[in-house]
Amino acid sequence: MLKQKLNWKRPLFYLLLPIFFVMAFLGFPLPVAPPPATKPAVEHAVVIKKKKKRLGLLMPRDDGKEDA
Repeated sequence: MLKQKLNWKRPLFYLLLPIFFVMAFLGFPLPVAPPPATKPAVEHAVVIKKKKKRLGLLMPRDDGKEDA
């Protein structure tokens, strides 16, 4: 006999009231931190093979003298 028709509007209003106050002072949309920066992709290093020094007749002289 004490059944009352529950109204969903009044509890919803009181639940959303603090959010409305916060939005009134901070603005809409609410300020949030930006997402973290993405890390750049890892660059793959290319291995450079060193040329082997050739010993023999094809090597130039380092003493500054030329052949006569």
